[in-house]
Amino acid sequence: MFSEELQNYDWEATTAAILSKKPSDVENALGKERLSTDDFMALISPAAAAYIEPMANLSRKYTQERFGKTVSMYIPMYITNSCTNSCVYCGFNRHNRIARVVLTPEQIEDECRAIRKLGPFENLLLVTGENPAVAGVDYLEKALQVCRPYFNNLTIEVMPLASEDYARLTKSGLNGVVCFQETYNRKNYKLYHPAGMKSKFEWRVDGFDRMGQAGVHKIGLGVLIGLEDWRTDITMMAIHLQYLRRHYWKTRYSVNFPRMRPSEGHFQPNVIMSDRELAQAIFAFRIFDHDADISVSTREAADFRTHIATLGATSISAGSKTDPGGYCTYPQSLEQFAVSDERTPAEVAADIRKAGYEVVWKDWDKIFD
Repeated sequence: MFSEELQNYDWEATTAAILSKKPSDVENALGKERLSTDDFMALISPAAAAYIEPMANLSRKYTQERFGKTVSMYIPMYITNSCTNSCVYCGFNRHNRIARVVLTPEQIEDECRAIRKLGPFENLLLVTGENPAVAGVDYLEKALQVCRPYFNNLTIEVMPLASEDYARLTKSGLNGVVCFQETYNRKNYKLYHPAGMKSKFEWRVDGFDRMGQAGVHKIGLGVLIGLEDWRTDITMMAIHLQYLRRHYWKTRYSVNFPRMRPSEGHFQPNVIMSDRELAQAIFAFRIFDHDADISVSTREAADFRTHIATLGATSISAGSKTDPGGYCTYPQSLEQFAVSDERTPAEVAADIRKAGYEVVWKDWDKIFD
């Protein structure tokens, strides 16, 4: 399991190694076709800030070689904000006094119909809080069965499950799983996740192994920018991705490192990442891993998303509602976080086409397995 492998990497030592990188280390990394973890640390380091243009050009080159001039579109559907966790940065924190919503199968179907009217989406991301008593595997399986007639590609972002549960859900239409580790800093992890199942670091970080063991088609990793040093967290995620590729090589992978947005509870970020630094992180990851899908959500501003889609990102959401039932059932319920890009799906697609890229609403079908 990856939690055991992670013990080989000291957080403070990794941070120090990143900060020690020199311009010569960056130039050496940029001259390689395939990067080591040490090379990646050079590209994520402060020393690489002066090399943002050559990094952007190389990122665009590798992205177009692997994905062409395309951008995949997806949309999230939040189906419950009921949660037993106490994550200090999240609007769904169990201590926040908000109305809790658990959509019924009929309401989920209404949301599917409403989304279909927004655009020709085929990639749907189902999102829940973490409350197995009201939104456990049975509930998730039913939700997938309701959504399957409307969408060809179904991904979930829910509580970590047992391997047999992931395997069960793949038989009910599940194509992919996204899970945010939030931070790989084991020592400080509990500060942000003081109670609930999410407070169990090993259970969460080893969830990706369980997805791979279950044969999940696509696995998405993510860290939340704003908790700990972003350079170290993203480096740990790169190490994690390498580990997963070695052990579950048939699986596709995506990565995401969203910046913290305002939410109920008003948690203030410990770390601020600028637009330029986010671009650097995306370029570094693309140069490090040519095949990973890099996703950028509506947390980020419209102009940034349009430009980054031509330089390294390959998947973006549009028209997102981060409240359960937000598309038609409960349009005024609580958002998990405030979105930044409020363009309609049609407007997002038009801007991508103006940039010279093709919008892809569907890029894979289970029948091709």
